[in-house]
Amino acid sequence: MEYLDVAAELAHAAGDVLRHYASRDKQVEFKGKSNLVTVADRESEALIVREIRRRYPAHSILAEESGISGAAADACWIIDPLDGTTNYAHQFPVYSVSIGFELHGILECGVVFDPVRDETFRAARGKGAWLNDQPIAVSCVGKLAEGLLLTGFPYDFRERADEALALFRAFLVRSQAVRRAGSAALDLCYVAAGRSDGFWELGLNPWDTAAGTIVLEEAGGRASDFSGNDFTIRGTAILASNGLIHDEMLDAIERVRQP
Repeated sequence: MEYLDVAAELAHAAGDVLRHYASRDKQVEFKGKSNLVTVADRESEALIVREIRRRYPAHSILAEESGISGAAADACWIIDPLDGTTNYAHQFPVYSVSIGFELHGILECGVVFDPVRDETFRAARGKGAWLNDQPIAVSCVGKLAEGLLLTGFPYDFRERADEALALFRAFLVRSQAVRRAGSAALDLCYVAAGRSDGFWELGLNPWDTAAGTIVLEEAGGRASDFSGNDFTIRGTAILASNGLIHDEMLDAIERVRQP
C-alpha cells in the first residue's frame, strides 16, 4: 500500500533526526508542568510534514506540535514526531515516531518506529500487522491474573491523581504485573506483538493512538473506551487488549468508577 510505504519511509527518516539529537543538547522546553518539547520533536515533525505536503498537497495533517493543517476532509495524516519526549529528554531509551493515515474517517494504515531498537511496527487495514518483516499477533493469555499490563499517566496527572492511581491499583492487584514505560504508541504495539496482554491510559490525543491502534487491531487485538464502546482516536481514554482479557479489564475499571 502506497500510504503505508510512505509512512514507513518518513518514520525512519524522522527516527534518524531523533538519533542525531539523542546524545546532544535537546533544547528542552515546557508546554505544561509535565509536558516537554525538544528541538528533536520540532525537526522530526517538520521533516514529516514537509514531505507529506510535497507529495500530497491536498491532504490534511494533524501533528502534535503544529496542530491541524490542510483542507482535505477525506484524507488525513496523524503524526506524533516523538512519542515519549520525557524519556527522550532524560536519555531513557523508550520512545518512537508514530504516523497514521485516515481516509474518510477510517484508519487505513499506521507505522510506529522505535529508533533505539530499530523496530518498525506497521499495519494496513485488512492486510495484517508486522514487526519489521515478520507478521505479529496478540497473545493467548486468557486470564487477567496471568496478564502483563502496560499503562501511562496523563500529563495532567497532578489534577487527576486519585483517578489514575485508583485504576493503577485495581490492575496491579488483579494482574500478574504492570509496567509503565512512557510511550503509548509502543505500548499498543507491544500488546499487538504479544509482549504484553493489555494496556490502558487516560488523557491521550489522536497522535498518541492512531498508528498503534490499527497495528493492534490488525494483530487481532481489541480497543475500546472505558465503557466498552469501540475506540475512536478522538477519545481520550483507551483500553486495549488481546481480546481475551478485555471483559475482565472492563470490569476492573467499572468497579473503580462506581460511585
